[in-house]
Amino acid sequence: MKPVKLKPISPFRLSSLLRLQRDPNLALHLFQNPNSNTNPTKAKPFRYTLVSYDLIITKLGRAKMFDEMERILDQLKHETRFSPTEIIFCNVISFYARARLPDRAIHTFFRMPDFRCHRTVKSLNSLLNGLCNCGEFRILREMFLGFHKYGTPDTCTYNILIKACCRSGRLEDARYVFDEMRRRGVCPNVVTFGTLIHQLCLNFQLEEAFKLKNDMVRAYGVMPNAFVYASLIKGVCRIGELSLAFRLKEEMVRNRLKLDSTVYATLIRVLFEVGRKDEAFGLLEEMKGSGCMPDTVTYNAMISGFCKERNSEAAFRILDEMVEKGCKPDVISYNVIIGGLCKEGKWSEARDLLEDMPRRGFPPDVVSYRTLFDGLCDCRQFKEAAFILDEMIFKRFVPRLASVNILVDRLCHEVNMELLLSVLDSLGKGNFIGVDTWKMAVNMVCKKNKLSNSSDIMDTLVMP
Repeated sequence: MKPVKLKPISPFRLSSLLRLQRDPNLALHLFQNPNSNTNPTKAKPFRYTLVSYDLIITKLGRAKMFDEMERILDQLKHETRFSPTEIIFCNVISFYARARLPDRAIHTFFRMPDFRCHRTVKSLNSLLNGLCNCGEFRILREMFLGFHKYGTPDTCTYNILIKACCRSGRLEDARYVFDEMRRRGVCPNVVTFGTLIHQLCLNFQLEEAFKLKNDMVRAYGVMPNAFVYASLIKGVCRIGELSLAFRLKEEMVRNRLKLDSTVYATLIRVLFEVGRKDEAFGLLEEMKGSGCMPDTVTYNAMISGFCKERNSEAAFRILDEMVEKGCKPDVISYNVIIGGLCKEGKWSEARDLLEDMPRRGFPPDVVSYRTLFDGLCDCRQFKEAAFILDEMIFKRFVPRLASVNILVDRLCHEVNMELLLSVLDSLGKGNFIGVDTWKMAVNMVCKKNKLSNSSDIMDTLVMP
């Protein structure tokens, strides 16, 4: 029987196969060996298309396989049949920014001319946005000052600058950028207003936030989107204006804006806070009826509400309902319940839940340990607290200094020398002993042993 001859993969076919391949490793192997089954002596060099390069670079970038991605970029650099498009580098810059690798993002931007690719406002905006998301505000400013080399700032550029000002806590600078934007004749859009309104609400400047909402419609003809309403609803809920929050919700409905889980979760959370639990459940049913299925954020709002009521059993029921409805809990779900159990004095159950979290698919994070540690201290379970502190430091989680000082202070008042030394030993291993912590410990030893000589004190209590 004659062996079946496989038809060689064409450049067009390779692009189709890469689109279908979800595994980045298999996609890379396919890209590098498109016709591995053909006779290598007769095979011609494969003529890759720009589409194939774009597809494999995107797959590797999303998978954070940056070394492999760079090798493909080097191969692309030596292609003579075409030049890569700017969007490929915009994507690469974004991949590095999401991975918190701003230096690589900057390097990519500056090496674009090596690929015969012209840089425009589009790629610079990608870099500015990446630097903003990485918190590199000083470098962002330096890059913007050289903007004239690449084009004229557009609406997207100013939106990024406003976002950077807001994230760095400089609301006045954000206002200045907004004014500069208008002076230069650049039209603001819904993202511009949404960013400013969101920050104003965070700063409790609600009167100005509502004024800007009205101005965006009357002066600029820009209709508020769901994000604008969600920011305003959160803002008024934070000051207890629940009736205004519901009026905003009804306004969203009149404007035919789809209410998302963020809006519902905010309202459910505040209803629990003011003791209107039945209305919260009614809102949950309304949410389901409108086709907006409750997500993790929504369920976490209810879990938090029950925990504040010191009703951990109900919180666990919500957790079970999440799983039954196919909504996966997250580490926040468990952290909230751990805090609730501690407030009820159920520290043993809280500790058991923390130990069970890995089996449930959610390893405890630093918040999990801090929450349990604080709860054990409040319950005066100092031995358990010392054990959790030691485990926390072993996992290289940083404890809150204020909580550590509370534990040390209480051990000093109880003159529990053995446990105090154990706590200090744990803190010493992680280099987490603060000056105040050390002073408390030394003072306790002085009082206990009535020592006046500092050398005698240090013999009794040796700093780890």
